[in-house]
Order: sequence, then C-alpha cells, then structure tokens
Amino acid sequence: MDLRRSALVAHPAERLYTLIEAAEDYPKFLPWCASATILGRDAGLVSARIEVAWRGVRFGFVTVNEKRFPHWMSIRLEQGPFRRFEGEWRLTPLADWGCRVEFRLTYEFNAALIGPLAAPVFAHLTDTLVDAFVRRADELGTRMTLSPAAAPPAIPAAIPAAVPASLPAALPPALPCAAPSAAPTAAGAPPAGPSSPPLQE
Repeated sequence: MDLRRSALVAHPAERLYTLIEAAEDYPKFLPWCASATILGRDAGLVSARIEVAWRGVRFGFVTVNEKRFPHWMSIRLEQGPFRRFEGEWRLTPLADWGCRVEFRLTYEFNAALIGPLAAPVFAHLTDTLVDAFVRRADELGTRMTLSPAAAPPAIPAAIPAAVPASLPAALPPALPCAAPSAAPTAAGAPPAGPSSPPLQE
C-alpha cells in the first residue's frame, strides 16, 4: 500500500510538527490508538510503541524516527506485523499564515502475523491521519490571523446601487406652491401682493 496525503493548513509548521512528534498524546485525539509510549527521544530521534485497537482489530508496532524540527520526520519500523513499513512527514511554511503538510507511508502487512481485517482497517486509519492532526491543531490553538500582505483582498458581499458622488448636507425648504386658480400675470406686471378682502357695495 502506497499512501500520499497533503493539505494546506492555517497553522504554523511548528504547531503541526509538535503534534505529530508527540506520540504520547495520540490516545487523546486518535480513537483507534489504545496506547502510545515513548521509548526514547532526543533532538534528532524519537522512538515510540503504538497500540492499535479498532473495530475488532488489535496490534502494536514500534517505530524509530529521525527528525528535523520543524520540517521533517521519517517513519521507520522497528517491530510489528509488517513486511514493509516506511514513510515521512514534511511540513513547509507558507508565507506567515500557515504551512503545507505532506504525509507519505508505504506498508505491507505480514499475513502470517495478523488477520485479514487489519489491512482495510489500517488503510482507513492512515488515510484520515492528516485530517485528524489538523482538527487537533484547531482544537488546541486559534488559527493564525493573516497579515495584510498575505491576506487576499476583501470582496463585498453585494455591489451597492450607484449613488451620486456627493449629496447636499441638507435639502432647501419647500417652495410655496401657487394657487391653482390664479390667472397668469401679464408680462412685465409686478407680482401680485397679498389678496385684499372683497369690496362691500
């Protein structure tokens, strides 16, 4: 089986690497991991025993992994029911907002040491491993905020209707309307003054 998975993640490479390297915490968020024990650890190497228990399948294996914080960690089998088991994690920082995580694993079970159900179960577990680490990073820390240089330009939800370039601060008072029955004024005549009361005969 040759498995390759990758994802762009809004978390720094250091955060994802720390989660991947800390095998002793796997049982806290990987439901198939019954137990995990660190057998040895230094700046360039980590060794762990992992116990898998999922859907009636149970087995354990030991890996001895070289590492270079925070960009790379190998996966090398020391003991377990496999004919072949090797892979690696690679984390590449992306600008200042996250990283690209890549996971590769090549393995083959030893059929004489384990039942036929182990292969499909383990295939599912490894296929979802990258997503599991990303979810764990989301739970433990707030996603990084994009800097103005890295963030894409904001897009308005809707384009507003066209409006005049400028509007008056206040509208002028309403002009008086002429009485509809008034006769037109002759050209050159002065405007009519206020109406007078009718003459008494």
